[in-house]
Amino acid sequence: MAAPRWVTGLIALTLATGVTAQTAEAPPTRGALNASLTGDIAPVHDPVMIRAGNTYYVYGTGLDGQMLSARTSPDLVHWTAGTPPLTRLPDWATKAVPGTKGMWAPDISRGTDGRYRLYYSVSTFGSNRSAIGLATSPTLDPKAPGYGWRDEGLVVMSTAKDDFNAIDPNHVVDAQGREWLSLGSFWTGIKLFALNPTTGKLLAPNEKPHAIARRPAPAGGPAPVEAPFIIGHGGYYWLLASYDYCCKGVNSTYYTVVGRSKAITGPYLGKDGSAMMQGGGTIFLRADLQEQQRFRGPGHPGVMHDTDGKDYVVYHAYDRTKNGAPTLRIAPINWGADGWPVAEY
Repeated sequence: MAAPRWVTGLIALTLATGVTAQTAEAPPTRGALNASLTGDIAPVHDPVMIRAGNTYYVYGTGLDGQMLSARTSPDLVHWTAGTPPLTRLPDWATKAVPGTKGMWAPDISRGTDGRYRLYYSVSTFGSNRSAIGLATSPTLDPKAPGYGWRDEGLVVMSTAKDDFNAIDPNHVVDAQGREWLSLGSFWTGIKLFALNPTTGKLLAPNEKPHAIARRPAPAGGPAPVEAPFIIGHGGYYWLLASYDYCCKGVNSTYYTVVGRSKAITGPYLGKDGSAMMQGGGTIFLRADLQEQQRFRGPGHPGVMHDTDGKDYVVYHAYDRTKNGAPTLRIAPINWGADGWPVAEY
C-alpha cells in the first residue's frame, strides 16, 4: 500500500568544489542538538528545513486532514509554530485526487528566479492516485512585503496505470545546473524526473523517469522505500531514503539509509557496495526499537546546508513518552575521514 507520512532546502549541489573543508573544532557531542530542542516540536511529520536570513523554517505534513504545517526558529533550538503556507487545497488537486483531505510531505527550495518553491503531495491512504503540486512565494516571512504563495499547479501525477506513487517530492540542482525532482513511496520505489528550471515543472512530461532506488518485495509482502532526498558532497551525489514502516507510533520500524553515486541518475551504492536498486545502502538513521529508548522510527530525512558550511539532517521520530507523537529531530552531519556522512543524533 502507499505510505503517506502521517496516515500512512534547497541544496544547490557543489560537486565541483570537492570535499567540504574540515574545521578545527571538535565534532558536536552526539545527540546534543536533539537534546536541546524545545518549543513547538510536536506533532511534526515529514519535516524539511531551510534558512532564510536569520530564521530557520521547518515545513511538514498537515496532520488530521490539515494543510501543511510551519515552524520557525532563530537558532535551530527554540521552535515556534508559524503561519501555514497554504490554507486550502487548490481546485485542480481535489479534482485530480478525489477524496484527498490535506497535504503531505513538502519540500522547500529557492528557484533560480529568487522565488521559493514549495512542492507538496496530495493523495489518499493506500492509493497511488497521487499528485505533486507547486506553490511559489517571493519570501518565507509572512510579515514581509510581497509575501504570499501562488499556486503553480500540477507538476506530476500517478494513477493505477503507473508503477510509482507521486508523493514525497525533493527538488535538487546538479553540478551542471540541471534541475530534478525525486519522489516515490512503495510501488516500484524512487524515481527521478528532469525539471524545467524556469517553470519548476517536468522538462519532458512524456519521458520515462529514472529509477534510482527500490526494494524487491519478499514473498511475505512489500518492502517499503520512500522519502528520497538527494544532496551533493565531495564529488558524489548522496541519496537518502527511508525503509520499512512509518506512521505506527512507537511500533514504527522506519529507518533511513544512504548511498552515493557519481551520476545523479545512479546507480546509488552503500559503503559495502550494495545497490539501492536492490534494497541496499548504508544505515544513516537507525530504527530504535529497544524498550529503554525514547524515540522510535526515525525517518523522512531532509538535509539543510547552512550558511556556515555545516550540514544538518531534519527528520521525525515517535516519542515513547508522549504516546508516540511524531516529533521534530535535527542532527548535525559529520562527514567522516572515509567521506561518508554520519548523523550526530
